[in-house]
Amino acid sequence: MAAAWLVVLLTVHRLLHLSGVSAVDRSQFPPDFLFGTSSSAYQARRRNLHSTMLHNKSLSELCFFRLKADIWRVTKVSATGMSSLTSKEDIELMHSLGVNSYRFSISWARILPKGRFGDVNPDGVAFYNALIDGLVQKGIQPFVTICHYDIPHELDERYGGWLSPEIQKDFSYFAEVCFKLFGDRIKFWTTFNQPNLSIKFSYMDGFYSPGRCSEPFGKCALGNSSIEPYIAGHNIILSHVNAVSVYRNKYQGKQGGQIGIALSITWYEPFRNTTIDLLAVKRALSFGASWFLDPILLGDYPTEMREVLGQSLPKFTSKQKKRLQSTKLDFIGLNHYTTCYVKDCIFSPCEIDPVNADARVFSLYERDGVPIGKATGAPFFHDVPRGMEEAVTYYKQRYNNTPTYITENGYSQASNSNVTAKDFTNDTGRITYIQGYLTSLASAIRKGADVRGYFVWSLLDDFEWNFGYTLRFGLYHVHYKTLKRTPKLSVDWYRKFLTGSLLRRKFRDESQLHKFNSY
Repeated sequence: MAAAWLVVLLTVHRLLHLSGVSAVDRSQFPPDFLFGTSSSAYQARRRNLHSTMLHNKSLSELCFFRLKADIWRVTKVSATGMSSLTSKEDIELMHSLGVNSYRFSISWARILPKGRFGDVNPDGVAFYNALIDGLVQKGIQPFVTICHYDIPHELDERYGGWLSPEIQKDFSYFAEVCFKLFGDRIKFWTTFNQPNLSIKFSYMDGFYSPGRCSEPFGKCALGNSSIEPYIAGHNIILSHVNAVSVYRNKYQGKQGGQIGIALSITWYEPFRNTTIDLLAVKRALSFGASWFLDPILLGDYPTEMREVLGQSLPKFTSKQKKRLQSTKLDFIGLNHYTTCYVKDCIFSPCEIDPVNADARVFSLYERDGVPIGKATGAPFFHDVPRGMEEAVTYYKQRYNNTPTYITENGYSQASNSNVTAKDFTNDTGRITYIQGYLTSLASAIRKGADVRGYFVWSLLDDFEWNFGYTLRFGLYHVHYKTLKRTPKLSVDWYRKFLTGSLLRRKFRDESQLHKFNSY
């Protein structure tokens, strides 16, 4: 057994050596830095808008990146998002891993099945109380997202969900229920998880619930891709502001927590070193996280968005602008996975990009036949560690070094019938990926970026939205029939990193290490 383990260690070290990734040490981060894992509430068995959409669509319709059909051989249960909930066993896994925080979301439909038009569900409250208490007892800080995509189906049927200003009242009500019920034990609140991405998939492309779009973005029964994403985004921004105001005025003083928002951030590099592609990078960034962060922190939408969209982009009233200026937030959450090239689509013809078409740019993952980074199991994520430092530095400069948490970062493995559990647990690619991104993050912190935490996505292999169970991001492998958890090799690496026992310290005999590297 010892010999087999040494072979694994040597293999991992060899991979890290060949990749050019330098070792990163826990001591390179502040002592009070939060290191954690993460998940979302969509695993909960509760009727919400996204689960309704999945029940009503065929698997072929859900496969918006058109993956090969063989990886969509999933069960009906797969299409409902019903995986295992976080259990006492999972809290023990986190505790043994050595993390000091856990990021999860509270299912809106599980607490308020009918929004403010119905009663609080006591079973949902009991579940989250047990989870929060279990984490606190193990010294693991809960880091809670109030809305991670899903909303009660009732609200979409009643008034159109995020397309109506009524949703602002419902979100404020839900947020206050959460503050009141759980805020005595929660010190970190995130209002929304990456609405800059989910809104485009929901109202521009029609990939996510409620599945609204129009040509040329897609052929949906209902929707207007040129207007609805920005109406929904406007209502989310104002909902965030209302929730922050409620927390600041009624709960923050006595509960002592902080509140922010998490956005998806891809780092962009110009496809060619030309003026038009450099401007394309600027537009892509403006239509990304800055779509939400600029109004919240700077008072209005980015200039680039207004120039491209014109009257399609809503305007804030004078009263709303004053509210934006007085509310802001305590921290920014950044979900970062990859870097890509972008090219201009104003002066050049392009295909429709599912994420960046509204910015008039197109994303590419290779240039002159050379990939931007090593491919992962997800076709849209490549391993490009330098993007972490570049992105963190960009937002540091744009938003006056507002305290920041890397709320998601992780590596996916493609899952299909030809891959065994052993293949998944020997996840050397994930180790290389995490080490590379942490090294890049440590560099940004050394140069002054006020980053205060890092969360791996995800603790367990999970239901990955429209990709179902065909992607595995977990540190722990989950057998979806038995729900058995099996640690992957990355678990041991992350544990050793958190305790300061680095992989390279296994090699006490430097001559042996030198000999191995010479092979």
